[in-house]
Amino acid sequence: MKVKSKKEFAFLLLIFMSLTLISCEQLSTKSSKTKLKIKLGAEVFLDENLPLVEGKNVGLVTNPSAVDQELNPIVNVFYHHPAIKLVALYGPEHGVRGNAQAGEYVPFYFDQKYELPVFSLYGPSRHPSAQMLSDIDSIMRSFDTIEEGKTIQPDQIQNVEVLIFDIQDIGTRVYTYIATMAYCLEACAEAGIKFIVLDRPNPINGVMMEGPLLDYPQFSSFVGLYPLPLRHGMTVGELALYFNDNFLEKKADLQVIPLKGWSREIWFDETSLPWVMPSPNMPTLDTATVYPGQVFLEGTNISEGRGTTRPFELFGAPWIDGYELANRLNSLHLPGVKFREAWFTPTFSKYKGELCGGCQIHVVDRNSYRPLATSLWIINTVKEMYPGKFSFYSEYFDKIMGTERVRLALEDGQPSLPELIASFEQEVARFAAKRRPYLLY
Repeated sequence: MKVKSKKEFAFLLLIFMSLTLISCEQLSTKSSKTKLKIKLGAEVFLDENLPLVEGKNVGLVTNPSAVDQELNPIVNVFYHHPAIKLVALYGPEHGVRGNAQAGEYVPFYFDQKYELPVFSLYGPSRHPSAQMLSDIDSIMRSFDTIEEGKTIQPDQIQNVEVLIFDIQDIGTRVYTYIATMAYCLEACAEAGIKFIVLDRPNPINGVMMEGPLLDYPQFSSFVGLYPLPLRHGMTVGELALYFNDNFLEKKADLQVIPLKGWSREIWFDETSLPWVMPSPNMPTLDTATVYPGQVFLEGTNISEGRGTTRPFELFGAPWIDGYELANRLNSLHLPGVKFREAWFTPTFSKYKGELCGGCQIHVVDRNSYRPLATSLWIINTVKEMYPGKFSFYSEYFDKIMGTERVRLALEDGQPSLPELIASFEQEVARFAAKRRPYLLY
C-alpha cells in the first residue's frame, strides 16, 4: 500500500500501535487466566498469623523449596522479620541448603550467615561407614529406611516454643519429608510445643490417587510411615492433620495455615508459583509426575536415571537393548505415555561410568497416565526380556512399596499384573473415604 503523505503515515502508524497494544493485552489476559494466583501458607502466616509466634522462640524445619512468590527464601524472610525470633533451623534429608545427595549423612553445624544452630533430622547419630560412603545406593537402601538419627531429640528443641514446618512435598508416599514432619509432630506433642505447618500445594494435584496402601505397621519405615496409598493426593498440611488424629498416641498442638486460592485439580505449573527443586534428584515437575512409579526402580538393578540430567525419566542398564525395550513397552499402549529409546552413562549411582541402554519415559497425557501401573509394566517387561539379568533388592523394594504383595506377584505371576493393579483401586477407595474429613480444599 502506497502512503501519500506524512499525515496519512502517522495515522496508519497510530492504528498499528493500537492494534498491537490490544493484541498484547489479549495475550496478557489469556496468560493470566492460565496461571492460578494462589497464596502460600507462609504468606498467609506472615499477613494474618504472626500473633501465634510473637514473643516466642521459633524453630524452623525447612529447605530450599520453601520460597515465597518472589523466590525469597522463607528462612531469610523469617530471620529478618522483626516479629519472629528465629532460634534454630532443622534440616530434613538433603539438608537445609539442599546440597546433600540421597542417603548422604547430614551433620549438625552452626550457620554463619544466620548465626543459628542447624540440627540435622537425617543422621546425626549414625554416621555411615567408609564402605557405605563408597556406594550411595547401598547407603540409600540401608540408611534411608531406619528411624535412628531422624527424630528430634529433646535437647534439640529445649529452647524452642513454636516449631514451624515449611517444605514443598511432591505428593508421593515414598518421600522422606513427610516422615520428618510426622516425627516433628511426635516430638512437639511430647515436649508440649506448638507445631505449625505452612501449607503448600500438592504439585501433581490432589485428586488423583494410586495404590497400594502401606501394610501397617509391618512395612512402616522412614520412606513410608503410615498406611497411605503411594500417590496420596494430599498436601502436607492435610497429612499433618491426618497423622496427628490417627497415629499419634499423644496429640500435638497442631495448627495448619492453609493455602488460599488452590483447588485440588490444579497441577503446579497451572499456578503462578516458581518451581524450586525440593531435592537434588527432583529437578522438574516432569520428574515429580513420573516419580510415583519410577521410584520403584530403586528397588531393582535397573538404573532409575540417577547420575543423569533426567532422573526417573531415564531408565535402563548396561545389559538392556533400548531399541527392543522401547518397542515392547510401546506395544502395550499404556495410557498417557510413550517410550523413546535412550542411552546414557550415569555420573554416579548405579552403573556409574557405564553405558546403559534403556528408554526415556514421555508423558503425553498426564491426566490419563498412571505412574505406578506404568512402572510395574516396565519392571515386568524387563524381567521377561532379561530373566537372567534382572533382579530385585527385595527388602528395599518391599519397604518403598509398603508391602511384599507386589513383588511376590511380579515374581510368581499370580495374581496377574492387570488383576494386581485393579486390586489397588479398592484400597484407594477405602483411603479416600478415610481422608475426607482432613481435606482443606
